[in-house]
Amino acid sequence: MQEILKYLKKSIGWIFVIILALFVQAWSELSLPSYTSDIINVGISQKGIEETIPKQVRQNVLDNLLLFVETQEDRKFVLQNYSLENGIYKLTATDEEDIERLEKILVNPIVVNTALSYSSVDSQDSSNMMAQLMQEAGIPAQTDGVSVIEYVQSMDDTVRSFLVQKINTSLDSITDSVKDGICVNYIYIEYKSIGLEVDSMQMNYIKNTGLKMIALTVLGALVMILIEFLSSRIAAKLAKDIRKDLFAKVLSFSDEEIKKFGIASLITRSTNDIQQIQMLIMMFFRMILYSPILATGAILKVMHNGANMTWIVVLGTISVLLFVISLFAIAFPKFEKVQGLVDKLNLVTREIITGIPVIRAFSNQDYEKKKFKKVNTTLTDVNLFIGRVMNIMRPGMMFHMNAIILLIIWVGAQKIDAGSIQLGEMMAFMEYSMQIIVSFLMISMLAIVLPRAMVSIRRVQQVLKQNLAVKDPVKPQKFPEDVKGTVEFRNVNFRYPNSDEDVLKNITFIANTGETVAFIGSTGSGKSTVINLIPRFFDATSGEVLVDGLNVKDVSQYDLHKKIGYVPQMGVLFSGTIESNIKYGDYKIEDKQMKEAAKIAQASEFIEQKEDKYKSAITQSGTNVSGGQKQRLSIARAISKNPEIYIFDDSFSALDFKTDKALRAALNDYTKDSTVFIVTQRISTIMHADKIIVLDDGKIVGIGKHEELLDSCKVYKEIAMSQLSEDELNKNNK
Repeated sequence: MQEILKYLKKSIGWIFVIILALFVQAWSELSLPSYTSDIINVGISQKGIEETIPKQVRQNVLDNLLLFVETQEDRKFVLQNYSLENGIYKLTATDEEDIERLEKILVNPIVVNTALSYSSVDSQDSSNMMAQLMQEAGIPAQTDGVSVIEYVQSMDDTVRSFLVQKINTSLDSITDSVKDGICVNYIYIEYKSIGLEVDSMQMNYIKNTGLKMIALTVLGALVMILIEFLSSRIAAKLAKDIRKDLFAKVLSFSDEEIKKFGIASLITRSTNDIQQIQMLIMMFFRMILYSPILATGAILKVMHNGANMTWIVVLGTISVLLFVISLFAIAFPKFEKVQGLVDKLNLVTREIITGIPVIRAFSNQDYEKKKFKKVNTTLTDVNLFIGRVMNIMRPGMMFHMNAIILLIIWVGAQKIDAGSIQLGEMMAFMEYSMQIIVSFLMISMLAIVLPRAMVSIRRVQQVLKQNLAVKDPVKPQKFPEDVKGTVEFRNVNFRYPNSDEDVLKNITFIANTGETVAFIGSTGSGKSTVINLIPRFFDATSGEVLVDGLNVKDVSQYDLHKKIGYVPQMGVLFSGTIESNIKYGDYKIEDKQMKEAAKIAQASEFIEQKEDKYKSAITQSGTNVSGGQKQRLSIARAISKNPEIYIFDDSFSALDFKTDKALRAALNDYTKDSTVFIVTQRISTIMHADKIIVLDDGKIVGIGKHEELLDSCKVYKEIAMSQLSEDELNKNNK
């Protein structure tokens, strides 16, 4: 995972912007339920009145409230924060601490006055209630003929304080939310009595709160767009960088690493696997980072909510977690199989498409269809299983959400009926609970992407962390200027990875500058393996391969390859033009040199016949040219580089004898100052080579010229006799 996360360092600044934006988005979403609660509780139930103490109150009403204030000090504090104008007391306090203290002082007196003055009970019931409280306080109840308020006014300060203390104790059983509701209703009646426009106050409150909610919604939407944009940009850049490094790593692979992973698997890892990682990074910023921020904020809001139903959220969260973990445990092993099956499907598809001519020639379409169907069906079955498991998630999460809502409504309704909470508080609690569940729902969505993405991360890391069998030395040496094109093998042995025996055994020879060295032998004798050790497509297991007196392991591959013009056994062309393919070794060469190379390779004739000549298009893998034309263009590519060492790995096999002869004649003149290595099955191609090396079962069984080997090497003579008649051999010897 660290290999992947290091790519995010380049975008660290934008990541901080995303995190900040996520907090803003969470703040905007978490604020909405409280505003909804305010509209229900304050805007509707409390008629737009937010405060629990009156901002304006008639003189006689405040005097009645002060009767039930417990201490003289508190009464003085109240009067200090109200100023009397034309029989109306107006609140002058602006400091929050002073207002909070006023609320604590006046809330119980307002509740008592409401019970005595504005409650639904009649005055007789109010008198009986006060009489009961006085009896409990040990105060003689003599309220006959006077109102309760008048009777309390007539009390001694000490007696009244004792009564108020008893009243406050009895009011402790009433919740703060209920008291606040009573206070607001009391203030509403008082404002109306004074003549204030309470209806317009209510509409203004609802309108202002609604505008705040709209502003928060717009802010949240804009921030969400910003997060989507930045997360997509960061994920795309990360995928681009990984693809670039993965491609660069694959380019440095030797045949050993290519065979280890397989071409189809490397293609899947470079495309599908990186797409999975890109999707994970996008979800990481959009959901994974956001979910804990939103959940934490919602949990804090729930804890401060007066509904006292936190246990429902805890129960729902545990249930959701168990549900998601169960699905994750079932689906994860299948995700492990998917990417491997995608590799296999790509391999089969690539093999079938490449071999279509052979398949059609042998009428084996039905067999290949069955082979493809088997792999495709297996992949489909695994994906269907994963799909079915993941499809359970959405209805399962909806069930949990609806069950939690139902439980909140059931418990909340009982609390509302008991007067312990208000409707708005229950609605806010419900919304916060849903935000917590939605947070876990977003995390659960990760269960769909994460398993497959983790498999993809591991597969990509395997390529990025792969130790190279062929790599440059820490301090590479430089080739000498006075020696060019000499190649020497000293007691070279080679075996393929995981092989039990060497395929090359004690290979020793020297190729001097200007020499043409040919390799011949039966199939599997090790000819191509020998010459592949020169450009370090493999490294010798033991012994040394020297170029210009230096071990090829002691120089950089770049410097080594600059000296070599390589023509593979199968001609390889790249999509582009004839010109781009010939100039592939050095794009800086002039057109004159390019045309000369094409002429030597016997390719100029068919190139000139094309309408666009050297600008003619070459399709992928050169499928729009014949095998012989492909080989000649590959040879022209090597010649245009003008290297010190030429390697032709059975590169004339697709040429007719006439073209072969003409090409070799032109090549001999052009490469007289270079070292030429030729691997071939044709005796006629190498009869005039300066040195012929005969291989058999990975060993050198003969070195010399054609005439010498006919006399001294049985293997060579058998090959020669199988291809040429005795008269042809004798003729060539003369």
